[in-house]
Amino acid sequence: QVHLVESGGGVVQAGGSLRVSCAASGGTFSTWGWFRQAPGKEREFVVAINWSGTSTHYADSVKGRFTISKDNAREVVYLQMNSLKPEDTAVYYCAVGNGWSRSTQYDYWGQGTQVTVSS
Repeated sequence: QVHLVESGGGVVQAGGSLRVSCAASGGTFSTWGWFRQAPGKEREFVVAINWSGTSTHYADSVKGRFTISKDNAREVVYLQMNSLKPEDTAVYYCAVGNGWSRSTQYDYWGQGTQVTVSS
């Protein structure tokens, strides 16, 4: 069985930083992605990374602020979030599959971790 577990969420002040992580087990995956969902809004793409960690794709809203990285030996993906804004507040979900920015391209999802940015 494939399991993904996110951790590292919390409450931070606007302009601050936070790092969330995603640990996977039970399979191998072409693409790892981060998505987020705020109350009353659709789930949106944040960033994705390929299996080897050599290729990435970022949403325009987070370019220059967020950085994804992968520890291949441990099968863990990290999302470093800097210069956080209140509009970044959401539940952040880790997912694995085969694609880039579409949620339908991902097969397995973690439980999510809450990130709240105060103004």
